[in-house]
Amino acid sequence: MAGLVGLAGSALGQTGPSPLLAPPSLPPAMAAPGALPGLSPGATGEALQRLLDAGATRGPPAGLPRGVAPAAPPAQPAPVTPYAEEPLSAAESFFAGRLDGPPLRQFGYDTFRNGAAPAPAFGALPDDYVLGPDDEVVLAFRGRARQTLTLRVGRDGALLLPDLPPVPAAGRTLAALRADLEARAARDLSGSEVFVSIGQVRQVNVLVAGEVLRPGFHGLNALASVLDALSAAGGVRKTGSLRAIRVEGPRGRRTIDLYAVIADAPGDADLALREGDRIVVPPVGGTVAVAGDVARPAIYELPPRAAAAPLAEMLALAGGTLRAGGNRLLVQQNDAAGRRSFAELAPASTLRRGDALLVQPGADVAANLVRLSGHVAAPLTRAAAGGPRRQTVRGLIGDRRLLRDDPYVRLGVVWRADARTGQRGYLGFDLGRALEGRGDLPLQDGDEVVVLARADVAFLASPAVQRALRGEAPVPPAQGQAPAPDCPALLALAVAARASPQRFAHARGAGFPDIGAAPCPQAFLDHPDLPVFLIDQAVVLTGEARRPGLFPIVEDTGLDQVIAAAGGLSDAADLRVVEFAREPPEPSGAIPLARTRLDLTSRNFAAIRLSPRDTVRIPRGFGDRDTGPVTLVGEFLRPGTYDIRRGERLSEVIARAGGLTPQAYPYGAVFTRDSVRQRQQEGFQRTARELETSLIQVAAGQAVAGTRGSTVDLGSAITAGRELANSLREARAAGRMVVEANPVILAARPELDVLLEPGDLVAMPKRPSEITVVGAVLNPGSLQFRTGWRASDYVRASGGAQRFADPPRAFIVLPNGQSTAAGLSAWQQGGPPVPPGSLVVVPQDPSPYETWGFVRDLTQVLGQVSVSAAALAVIAREANR
Repeated sequence: MAGLVGLAGSALGQTGPSPLLAPPSLPPAMAAPGALPGLSPGATGEALQRLLDAGATRGPPAGLPRGVAPAAPPAQPAPVTPYAEEPLSAAESFFAGRLDGPPLRQFGYDTFRNGAAPAPAFGALPDDYVLGPDDEVVLAFRGRARQTLTLRVGRDGALLLPDLPPVPAAGRTLAALRADLEARAARDLSGSEVFVSIGQVRQVNVLVAGEVLRPGFHGLNALASVLDALSAAGGVRKTGSLRAIRVEGPRGRRTIDLYAVIADAPGDADLALREGDRIVVPPVGGTVAVAGDVARPAIYELPPRAAAAPLAEMLALAGGTLRAGGNRLLVQQNDAAGRRSFAELAPASTLRRGDALLVQPGADVAANLVRLSGHVAAPLTRAAAGGPRRQTVRGLIGDRRLLRDDPYVRLGVVWRADARTGQRGYLGFDLGRALEGRGDLPLQDGDEVVVLARADVAFLASPAVQRALRGEAPVPPAQGQAPAPDCPALLALAVAARASPQRFAHARGAGFPDIGAAPCPQAFLDHPDLPVFLIDQAVVLTGEARRPGLFPIVEDTGLDQVIAAAGGLSDAADLRVVEFAREPPEPSGAIPLARTRLDLTSRNFAAIRLSPRDTVRIPRGFGDRDTGPVTLVGEFLRPGTYDIRRGERLSEVIARAGGLTPQAYPYGAVFTRDSVRQRQQEGFQRTARELETSLIQVAAGQAVAGTRGSTVDLGSAITAGRELANSLREARAAGRMVVEANPVILAARPELDVLLEPGDLVAMPKRPSEITVVGAVLNPGSLQFRTGWRASDYVRASGGAQRFADPPRAFIVLPNGQSTAAGLSAWQQGGPPVPPGSLVVVPQDPSPYETWGFVRDLTQVLGQVSVSAAALAVIAREANR
């Protein structure tokens, strides 16, 4: 202690650090590699001091000064195989053959699979750290004496201070050494304090033996634990035990259960190491497999020297079951003969060596739930019963915003399963009443509430459904068309309709038009048999409803609610004779139908209570307005489209249009009608078919007598006839009627005033000044009208007839659409005078074709085609003005 006082006194008497407490001087650079780049002089000195200390016990290699050890090359970590791809061990292969699914792995061995060396210790050491030889102690004096010493515990266990007696340190804890030095400083260094810390811990050699990858001695720092030693040895093999590791040393023998560290198993594992300890890893003990619905499926080792373990303890190692209750514990064991047998375990059972436990649900089914689906914002699942209350439709749809816009409120559907058989069926309820709080329906476990959209209900009146109600299966797409989405609901409807032809009589008799194709609603894709139920529950509303159709309802629904679902009635509805039909509740034999006429002018629709399969027809009130307009084009003062009343005549419409202009030519007026156009087109088709029939007879040699031996080219005749038939098919009929359109004549002769129909067209042309000559003439074209000229004059002015012309058959198409003979024969004296705007047609000689009899009246056919062409030309010319 006197030396310590003298040391302090010398320190106090000097302005700089004492040479006795100063660190030894070191060269600023090493001999071989040169200066340490990037380090401060203090850091360089500390690094060289450690190199000198490390090489004090062994000579340096050639080329290095004594006291400097060569730097060890950095260890290259071995490539690590992913744990999931490692080959199966014997235990893993054993249990893989007993359990389905991915093979289980032995628990805990992946802790050491990287095989990394223990990391160096950082931070403050605990006060119970026991010092030993080669530990580095840092003493810092502050106060009157200001100095820092870095000393090492010698082989004799003492700290050697310059010119002072040794201070015992080995075998003492850091707290004891600190207390001793603080007491000395307080006693001998008045006004000074000492601070003690550990600079560098010593290295210890530990023997690791048994089932490890790299058995042998391993150098570790004094703070290393058993886990560090096992990691330095490459980890425990899967053939080694994790629960019976032995540590033998000066303090005796102890057994370590690593499950207490890595699996939170019961027990307290002492992982501390001392100089001279030896670690032995024995072979693995008994194992069991825990698979199924647990948090951590794996193969677990039984406790040390145990042949069995409680089931609850092994489940706890596996992290417990995923569900709190309702588990089925199935174990696969070996009997005395080595056969595998299965058994159900109780929670208080035990697992034996080699057992494979499978945790499964007792009944993996959903219970105590109801669903909301269909026309909703999002499908919803709720508890069927919560506490003392049962779920209801009103409680399930507590917020109107759960439903999407435009739901069908007259019928909601509950898809319910029978409690005994599980067979599902539909139960209807009034969704509107439930939303208003006036009606509710208790729900059962497993119910699904389906909300329909108005578009879903409108689909029930679509053509596809009407065809299915007639028993027709869905039509496959034509060649080249994209296949339509499958709608299994249509097939279910067709099967039901064929099984009972009278079942859907109320829906089939509605007479909805077969127009367009609607896509199959999602609700019917999810529930293919739902349309069958809906149509059975539907009433039919036809006539003057804004959206007539089939409307599913519950019993005792008011007519006012069905009319509201149809969007209301039109203004033309006649409520005096509303037709109401109802099927009797108990039909016998043929289904009798009771029809009643109701007077609902009071609009008390709520008094009419409806039942499923009722039919309500609301007629239209009588009116004299017809169902379509007529069109006036050309030389009218006010041309345009005019609606007409029933029985309105042409003269009345002309008067409504302001009459004719001075340039109008009533004799050439073109009057077309849709019904006439259709009949003319059918006539063209019929004539073409008759012509082709005659061609077939000629080709078969069935011509009339007198053709044999003739020199006529039959092939050319047949070709010409076929071309004529094709021309007739392609000809477009004008639908022209010959009418009188002169208002003066109509006023004098009312019987000529034609009754108008919807769709009629009247084209009034200007007075023409030309005559058109076509056909077998030398120069077909239009000629200026000459007063008093006849057809022969115009034919002669067109160059005359051709060689193969047939003048006796020539005809004139008059401006009003009539046809008359042209009178080109010598005895006809040139025919009657031709009015302006006429068409003179000179046909070719048809005598070769008449010989065979397959053209009976070619003049009439050409006349019809000419009239149609002329009428269309007038209509087009007047419409473009």
